[in-house]
Amino acid sequence: MNPVDAISAPLARTTPSRDAGAAARMRETAEAFEASFLSQMLKPMFEGLKTDGMFGGGHAEETWRGFMVEAMAKQTVQAGGIGLADQVVAQMIRMQEEQSA
Repeated sequence: MNPVDAISAPLARTTPSRDAGAAARMRETAEAFEASFLSQMLKPMFEGLKTDGMFGGGHAEETWRGFMVEAMAKQTVQAGGIGLADQVVAQMIRMQEEQSA
């Protein structure tokens, strides 16, 4: 069983319509958190880069670099990420099960 199936298995045991929407919102929130985390981790990689030179973007590159880093983080999550969103969803499910028990 792959990690995604292991996490989504408890979701399959919930009531269909209302909890499916909640599961989708949990997943969306977890992926947004992972993208934010990755963005913060990627930011220092680009802080020391010079933007002058033949292929540099100059001041505009410095200005828009934050957006580029954020887009790279979101794309990384869409491509599968680093597994942080899976762990966050699993923890959310555990917390909800403990509250309902």
